[in-house]
Amino acid sequence: MGRVLEEARFAVAFTESMKEMAQAQWPHAKGKIYVQSQGIATTPNAAFNWNTFLQRSEINHSADNLHIFLLICGLRQVKDPLYLVDAFSEWHQEEPSVYLVIAGPEVDPVFTREVKAKVRRAAGVRLIGEMPQEDLHAVVKNCFAVVNSSVSEGMSAAILEAMDLEVPVLARNIPGNAAVVKHEVTGLLFSNPQEFVHLAKRLLSEPALEKEIVVNGREYVRRFWLVVVAEGAQKGRVLEI
Repeated sequence: MGRVLEEARFAVAFTESMKEMAQAQWPHAKGKIYVQSQGIATTPNAAFNWNTFLQRSEINHSADNLHIFLLICGLRQVKDPLYLVDAFSEWHQEEPSVYLVIAGPEVDPVFTREVKAKVRRAAGVRLIGEMPQEDLHAVVKNCFAVVNSSVSEGMSAAILEAMDLEVPVLARNIPGNAAVVKHEVTGLLFSNPQEFVHLAKRLLSEPALEKEIVVNGREYVRRFWLVVVAEGAQKGRVLEI
């Protein structure tokens, strides 16, 4: 990475905290690292049928009393999609109205088999494949909360899109997530599966907290994260950190 930075004309970090970390790691590149907000755009499919989606996902529960927690990730180890499965399954057996839905492409074939085998045995957990972006945004809009359980994250577009769509976010407390999710302000941060369940229950039982997080998340995205179109870098290389 250091050698690549030496050759790059510019390096781009999504946040000031990422820039500071990069400068500490590679002091020689200090003068070429710039902050550029990640661009996002949400386009939910207006024709998306939520009830049909639930049926296809084998979620046989009244939509009026249903709480879907949506984990969007490619099936690879760094995203750690199995991190919450056991704890969530135990919670579902206590409260049948809560479901964890994992949505994303099968990136790692070997790991995908492990995920599928685990999910088949887990009550209240469903695995769906990759979806068109407009349909996925419609699912986000209809779910109760979006979850991120990654081991490492540069910048989660799913978190920002959820905020833009006015959906609460529960994210694993890692630097990449903590850079955008301020605990109890723009979302909730958890450090282990048990804390996730505790915070999820709290979100269900405290409508005022849910509303505050949604309002603050939407404002945060609209103020600091823009749809950016980069035009014609003519010389040198641009490196995204």
